[in-house]
Amino acid sequence: MPTPKKVEQVAQIKDLIETATIAISANNEGMSVQDMTDLRRTLREKDVRFRVVKNNLAYIAADEAKKPHIKDVITGPTGIAFGFDDPTIAAKALTEFITSNRSPMTIIGGILGDDSLSPEQVNRLATLPSKDQMVATLLGQLQAPIRNLAYVLNATQTGLVTALQSIVDQKGE
Repeated sequence: MPTPKKVEQVAQIKDLIETATIAISANNEGMSVQDMTDLRRTLREKDVRFRVVKNNLAYIAADEAKKPHIKDVITGPTGIAFGFDDPTIAAKALTEFITSNRSPMTIIGGILGDDSLSPEQVNRLATLPSKDQMVATLLGQLQAPIRNLAYVLNATQTGLVTALQSIVDQKGE
């Protein structure tokens, strides 16, 4: 018979799994309490939740959330970073923390939607520009032809005005 505390933990993990856009699992073996506190603080600033989970409870929560593929990336001592908006933010925040702090933590894998990600794919996701940067780049590329057309049309008028002004200046002398 499960204890009320375990039932509550499963419900919390299930809720995180259902609401997250990305879940990245990492082996947190060898991390000190201070390192874990720093990690959580760093991730919380970027709206990413990090939760150390018991594998059996995470398996039950994954089944209840109807996302059993999460079990593929939960092995050994596991912590999971849950991102809720832009998937690249969680991947960047976790990989930056690992590299900047020379943390013993290693990425096991991730889940993006219904797809499983390898550690290499999570690292590649971390190198992508954010959603806002991609939208800004796309808008800039869409505006460029219109801006260039306006410049060319304006240049023709400016050239005509300059030519007329030089004729007026010559006749005025």
